[in-house]
Amino acid sequence: METSPLLIEIVLVDDGSRDNTAELMRVMALSDERYHCVFLARNHGHQLALTAGLAHARGTEGVMVIDGDLQDPPELLHEFYPYLQQGNDVVYAVRKKRKEGFLKRSAYFLFYRLLKSISYIDIPLDSGDFALMSRRVVNIMNKMPEESRYLRGMRTWVGFKQIGVEYERSERQAGESKYSFSMLFKLAYNGIFNFSEFPIKFVSRLGVLTILVSLVYFLSVVIKKFFFQEVIEGFTSLLFIIILFSGVQLFALGVIGEYVLRVFFQSKNRPLFIVKETIVDKEFSE
Repeated sequence: METSPLLIEIVLVDDGSRDNTAELMRVMALSDERYHCVFLARNHGHQLALTAGLAHARGTEGVMVIDGDLQDPPELLHEFYPYLQQGNDVVYAVRKKRKEGFLKRSAYFLFYRLLKSISYIDIPLDSGDFALMSRRVVNIMNKMPEESRYLRGMRTWVGFKQIGVEYERSERQAGESKYSFSMLFKLAYNGIFNFSEFPIKFVSRLGVLTILVSLVYFLSVVIKKFFFQEVIEGFTSLLFIIILFSGVQLFALGVIGEYVLRVFFQSKNRPLFIVKETIVDKEFSE
């Protein structure tokens, strides 16, 4: 049985690139009406660039999120789409194999399992931003104003019926990734601090633990003083206590600072991204 071809709109987002990406995008958009372009005023980062794409995507049935490095195959749309027709609102890709370096693969493996164990929502393991989402899910995500975005967590938080599809992630087709380890850590921090209560609870528990340790130490000093006539001497013990409590206090301030920083940036109420230019076909319907 033959199926009718899908009417597809492709939204390309230029996140302040410094090479000839913008020119190539412009050529594609002007020569093929299916390609639409969004040029951001500067580099806003991966998650906000995807957010800009979601905001400009006009597909009435579904929107597929995919990176431009072709590690995630666009051909999977034909595999994802039937699941959308079956009533699923999110069809997300699950990476069963990654053709990347051992260090990066190990870091991803450990992070996803750490986040799943501490998150208050069930974020799927080994699932990135590559997914096909229904229009209503995209509309809800577009209304979420948070500045420190972790899209795969937001997508899970929305709810509705979601299903994962396994695939093998390929190597990068061209160029070098601009996603440094510092950027990956920032993304990981957004996932942990936006979708887990563990950090702040851990600080509280650590504070209780240090108080118990100090009480035990204090009782041991009192017992030695009054029952065994021993006086605790030594600079080492005092130094240990000072370092222990100073370290705990600085760690606690760091965790609290992460939350305060997010509140600070959110309270500015600035737009999530600035669009410099768009190339969009005036007529698009599905």
